[in-house]
Parts: sequence; C-alpha cells; structure tokens
Amino acid sequence: MTAPLVKIRSERDQMSAIERRIADFILDNAHLLRDYSSQQLASALGISQSSVVKFAQKFGFKGYPDLKYTIGEAVARNGGSHARPPDAEKADAGDAYERLQEGLRRSKMAAEEETRSLNPRAHIDAIVGLIDRADKVFVCGLGDDGLFAREFAMRLSLLGLLTVHHADPILMMANLAATRPGDVLLMFSEFGKLPELSQVSRQFQACEGKVISITRHTANPLRAHADAALVISAHDPAPHVEQLLYRSSLQSLLDFVFVLLCETNPDRHRQLAINLERIHHLLES
Repeated sequence: MTAPLVKIRSERDQMSAIERRIADFILDNAHLLRDYSSQQLASALGISQSSVVKFAQKFGFKGYPDLKYTIGEAVARNGGSHARPPDAEKADAGDAYERLQEGLRRSKMAAEEETRSLNPRAHIDAIVGLIDRADKVFVCGLGDDGLFAREFAMRLSLLGLLTVHHADPILMMANLAATRPGDVLLMFSEFGKLPELSQVSRQFQACEGKVISITRHTANPLRAHADAALVISAHDPAPHVEQLLYRSSLQSLLDFVFVLLCETNPDRHRQLAINLERIHHLLES
C-alpha cells in the first residue's frame, strides 16, 4: 500500500464522521482520484469543499491538488490495482489463472508493506525487549488465531523461553496464579472483541504482567487496553482474499519478530541451534 494511503487508513479510526467519509472514498477509489476536483469530490459525498481542503491539510498537504497528485504518483509507482502495462495485458489476456495468481501476489505484497508501516521500528524493538526479558511468556488464541499462537509459542520455546500456550481462556485464567511481574501475555485475536480475552488480559495486568495484543489495525477493546500491540492490515473487497491477506501479513510480522529475537540475543540464537540439533537427532533415530 502506498505511503499516503497507509497514513489515511492508519488514522481513520480517530477521524470525525465527515473525515471518515472522505477517507473511505479515497481508499476505495485511489486510482480514480485524479479525475475528481475538490468540488466534484465534495459534491459526490454531499459535503462542503472546505471539508475536502481541510482533510488534505490535516495530512500535511498544501491542499487537495497536492494530496491528489501525491496519491496518483504513489499508485502509479506501485502499479495500481486497476492499471496494468499494455504488454502485460497482452501476455495474459484471457488467462484467468495468471491474473488471479498475479493479483494475489500483488495484494499480499501491498498488505505486508502496509503492515510494516503500521509497526515502526521503535515499537517492534520495545515488544522484542519485553519478550526477551520475560521469565515466562504466555500465549493465547482461539480458532484460527490459535493456530498462529501455537506455532509462535513453539518458536519461542526453541529460543529457550519458558512458554505457556493456551487455546482456552478458562484454562489461561486458571494459570494466572503463576504470573509474576514482568511476565508477558501474547494475546492473538483478529478483531480483539471477545470479552473473555479482554477479561484474561486485565487479570494478567492486575498480576503485574505485560499484555501484547496481536489484532487487526482497528479500534478494539483488546488493543486499547494492552501494554503494547502488533497490528495487521489486510483489506480486499473479496472476504476470502482478505482473510488470506491477514494470514500472510500476520505470518510475515511474526517471522520478523522471531528473527529479531534471534539476532538481538546471542544466547537465544545458540539455544535455537542446540534445540534444532536435538530435534534433528530425534527425527533421525
């Protein structure tokens, strides 16, 4: 996703109702924005022209033309979602297989780029530090989230971290007695709205543990009350594709956190090598 669109999407939840209408139009029609003047955009949305101008200025642009030009240039650099080179059109004209494959690849790249932009280095470094210093890391997730939670818990264990994985919030609640100050809870929840997960998180914090939420980049209770948050961006008109983009972006972000844990602590790296060697011998025996 292009930089100006990332910024607009990332701040959408904090916008006024009119600003959200403008943002949604721009996000859904970035490739057509060049054809709209500020007055035409205002008329299409039923708002004042000054609202459009103020929206552009809020994001650091001199005015609407500057915003429109920047978005147009960024969309062009990224190939656009609706514009393709003439030679590419000829190469796969009528080939639905190739178009689907290329479209999915581009969508995954865009979603992963936007997710990277929404999780800046200082933010990631702080989370890596919390996990690396923790005496125990609790990991919890339900349903599809539980699949990622389980796999990441296994990776943390390979690094020598004492990791406790739960796929049941009731059992997680029962283990709160084992929580000590500085312990970390990684709570996986795509939408972050399940009351039982928020309750577990609050109880964990009451035990002086730190909660890291892993959710979509939306306003949600779990993220709002977490001590730190990893956020995932994945948007597509087709629900089945959007779900794939979420999984791809989440996996990419988790992989990066894992690599950082390996690289920032040599002891973790050594322990990983030892554990992988043990597993190798076990599988060969």
